[in-house]
Amino acid sequence: MSRTNFDQLLEAGCHFGHLRRKWNPAMAPYIFMERNGIHIIDLHKTVAKIDEAAEALKGLARSGKKILFVATKKQAKEAVAEKAAAVNMPYVNERWAGGMLTNFPTIRKAVKKMTNIDKLMNDGTFANLSKRELLQISRQRAKLEKNLGSIADLTRLPSALFVVDVMKEHIAVKEANRLGIPVFGIVDTNSDPKNIDHVIPANDDAKDSVEVILTACCDAIAEGLEERKAEKADEKAAAEQAEEAAEAKPKRAARKAEEAPKAEEAPKAEEETPAAE
Repeated sequence: MSRTNFDQLLEAGCHFGHLRRKWNPAMAPYIFMERNGIHIIDLHKTVAKIDEAAEALKGLARSGKKILFVATKKQAKEAVAEKAAAVNMPYVNERWAGGMLTNFPTIRKAVKKMTNIDKLMNDGTFANLSKRELLQISRQRAKLEKNLGSIADLTRLPSALFVVDVMKEHIAVKEANRLGIPVFGIVDTNSDPKNIDHVIPANDDAKDSVEVILTACCDAIAEGLEERKAEKADEKAAAEQAEEAAEAKPKRAARKAEEAPKAEEAPKAEEETPAAE
């Protein structure tokens, strides 16, 4: 069963591409026709590509992997923050800091700095600072929170990137390509799909278009997380049963050891009984 259907995508305006003069020829396989100088995306292919991407994302989530969502354009910022947070996935929706992937240890240091500021504020270390110094530290903390707050829990490189508008987020795509991190991307008719592992051909400018695709993909991630939870519960139950069985084994052996001498004594008792005359 498809996660989205043709009508849903049509209603959300996913089929509207860019002007013909702005197109990227590499997107030709995903273009259905041209109307009034605007390319129309083949939504049948979009449906198939969403399903493919959703299944791959579900598999990653089931394996406990992290997917980093990237969308800094105005139309997609809120949707990405809401959908990614709902499935407990990191996201970047303010500004992509160059080296966020390729220089990940430095990014982690900045996140740690933010955590340390919080710690020092809470334990009263900053109590004796002047108002001006406190203001500077607060501004620094706010800046770090704005740019890195949503990836504070990302302790290692993500296993995949989900990008809205691969042209705008080309630096993020380039870094992921360099590190061999798979990229899922909503790709419009003016973009190059060459460096995207999972291409979702669709309008990346309309809020509704971005939201309907994000919903389908994040629903798949939620399913993967639920399956992982169920698998862990089954594993825990199996481990507990094995532990109970291991504990019961010595008890059974001890019981058998106790019963064995009694079984040996029984025939002897019969032998000693004098035969009836």
